[in-house]
Amino acid sequence: MILKMMRFSKYLIVLALASTLGLSSCSSVKRIIPGSTPAVVEHNLMSGRVGGNGPILVTKIDDTGPAHPQIGLDSADIVYIEEVEGGLTRLAALFSSVIPDRVGPVRSARISDIDLLAQFGRVAFTYSGAQSKMLPVISAANLLDLGAQHESPEIYTRDSARTAPVNMILQAKLLMSKLASQNASIDSSKSPGWTFGNAPAGGSPVISVKMKWPANSYSAAWSATDSRWLLNHSDLPDLADDGKQLGPTTLVIQMVSITPSIYHDKVGGVTPFSATVGSGSGYILRDGKSFAGTWSRPSSDSPTKWTLADGTPIAFAPGQIWVALTDTPPVFTRPAPSASPSPTK
Repeated sequence: MILKMMRFSKYLIVLALASTLGLSSCSSVKRIIPGSTPAVVEHNLMSGRVGGNGPILVTKIDDTGPAHPQIGLDSADIVYIEEVEGGLTRLAALFSSVIPDRVGPVRSARISDIDLLAQFGRVAFTYSGAQSKMLPVISAANLLDLGAQHESPEIYTRDSARTAPVNMILQAKLLMSKLASQNASIDSSKSPGWTFGNAPAGGSPVISVKMKWPANSYSAAWSATDSRWLLNHSDLPDLADDGKQLGPTTLVIQMVSITPSIYHDKVGGVTPFSATVGSGSGYILRDGKSFAGTWSRPSSDSPTKWTLADGTPIAFAPGQIWVALTDTPPVFTRPAPSASPSPTK
């Protein structure tokens, strides 16, 4: 009898241990569902940010003081700063990973846009109008011409809180939905020539940088907290319409030749032409450093490639990219050199 009870006790102990081990092993092993595949995170080819690679929408945006705060810029993958008449600047914003509801204030196209945008393929090009002799040039280019003169007031609306000429707002999401229903021919996002990854070795630490045009300026200060360059426009914080300060993770300062074109505005101001085909110098700013580099683009439909002096490609930091097209060298503010240690006696 005693022997049977001892055997029964051992059985209970073994059963309890088996149960305990079974529970602990189940809690540490992930359940694998047959036929399942890991989730793939998509990154936009133009900016490297997390997001899709949908059709490319380009919008020309006013950059004068009254146009600020601008609408939708924080959703752009790439923003170009271009010089226009009188030494002012205008923006070309490219959207692909995210299409915002609204973008603006929308302004007119310029001759520099044709070559600049050719590297992205056939894009949806939105603008408020253009000089009469330039309209045929836009129509003949490899662009889906979606100027306000072609679209309804439902697509290009007026903001009652703003005054002309900075009150035209593009209903971007509505437009892209309309184009999708029409199976419009628009190219999806593709690499503009740069790559994304770790920064190259070297680089010079930068606290801030100032970029100038004859009648405008931008500055950018590195924020380690935000991991991006916080922008100022004409010495004032450059804010989106939601109050957030704009700023890219990679800031490109592309030195280009800016010369008078054959086009003029209504009051006789000469339209400048920024040459983005060819080669030149510039700076890639990322991670609180600047990297002096060379850009190369042999033809209008070729991508723009950036390399160091030894030919090493300069990888960009994933995230929004701003490209300043200028012929004036930037002014950098760099950290003060650390004091040399006192010699030991």
